[in-house]
Amino acid sequence: MKFKGLLPALGLLPALLGGTAQAATAPAAIKIGTLYASSGAFASISMPVFDSLKLWVDLVNAQGGVYVKAYNKKIPVKLIAYDDQSSTATAATLYNQLISQDHVNLLVADSGSVLTSVAVPIAKEHKMFLFDVSGTGGTFFTKDNPYIALMADPVSTIWPKYIADYLNQVASKEGVKTLAILYATNDFTGTQAKALRGFIQKAGKLKIVYDQGVPTSTSNYTVLINNIAAAKPDAVAELGFPGNDIAFLRNLQDSGEKFRFLFSIYAGEEFDLLRKNVGADGLKWAFTYVPPSNYTYKVNFGMDLAQYKAAWDKKYPKGSGIDFGANAIYGYHTGLVIERALATAKGLSQTDIHDAVFGLSGKLKTLDGPFVLNSEGAQIGAITPLGQVQPDGKDVKLVSVYPPKFANAKAVLGK
Repeated sequence: MKFKGLLPALGLLPALLGGTAQAATAPAAIKIGTLYASSGAFASISMPVFDSLKLWVDLVNAQGGVYVKAYNKKIPVKLIAYDDQSSTATAATLYNQLISQDHVNLLVADSGSVLTSVAVPIAKEHKMFLFDVSGTGGTFFTKDNPYIALMADPVSTIWPKYIADYLNQVASKEGVKTLAILYATNDFTGTQAKALRGFIQKAGKLKIVYDQGVPTSTSNYTVLINNIAAAKPDAVAELGFPGNDIAFLRNLQDSGEKFRFLFSIYAGEEFDLLRKNVGADGLKWAFTYVPPSNYTYKVNFGMDLAQYKAAWDKKYPKGSGIDFGANAIYGYHTGLVIERALATAKGLSQTDIHDAVFGLSGKLKTLDGPFVLNSEGAQIGAITPLGQVQPDGKDVKLVSVYPPKFANAKAVLGK
């Protein structure tokens, strides 16, 4: 009889032990593994992504970490990062190391399609969900791979839609009849060239008179520009990474050649970087994409553009040599997706992470724009309006010109 009073307490013991066990299984930190390129061809797009991801980590850790629903508590974030030096071979080794040796909870790809391309099969093989920051190659997203979602950019097949729409619906009525396409042969720009070609051919308003792919390592465009000029196009679309665009625009300025419509991806995507390396005159009148670093979207989570720019300038003040552009948005936005996913995921299994990320589709709006995924993980919500670099006193500014609902200025075609 003397043990009878203990029975209720003993009955509670499994529940108490279960709660203790659950608390004990909560990790000391959420380990996020990523790569960055401090040097090489992709450093100019990789380092701003890495810097903005670090900014997000600092912000959430200052508040005690990220809230993880599975443990009903905030847990600090630990960023484990390695330098791949823009090498796909090195990146492949380091992605494997993050998964197999560091046992990270979450895997974030390096910036751009080239360095992401080696992560996709590795993540799939290890059944590790890949937060693909800006690797937009269309081949990355397939029905048999649930271990990927594109974060900050639309899939490359979508990017050129507004270029083509403007050429077909507006420029063609003003006498633009021929187009030259010059592109670097990688997943990012190769996919864009294919999409642009398809949009133009389907509409039948313009004739493609030059269509040439070149290695991504191309650094001298003088002969290529001469060949383009010989084809006498009204419009030219040059599709490359920042190094390609800088070399092309410099060589074009030296050549003295002019076209009625000239498009360059990074004249807008990394406006500050190109203005610094090409100069205002070399960018003037170029058409480009308008990135989220130059367009204010309404948000329902995280800082808006003005708030984020203030936080960025505080952490990376002017004179630090760190440029603010599209990629300075992408890492922070990826952090916001991670933050919301952890706050809604049932657990930390890769399946749970997949379900949580896809559950955000159509619901999350950040300074990067609407977050919407298709069934294969490709980003279809982010927007790439057509912009133009126009004179601004002695300097230049980036304005949005198409489509009309996103325009804040009128496009100007060359004579």
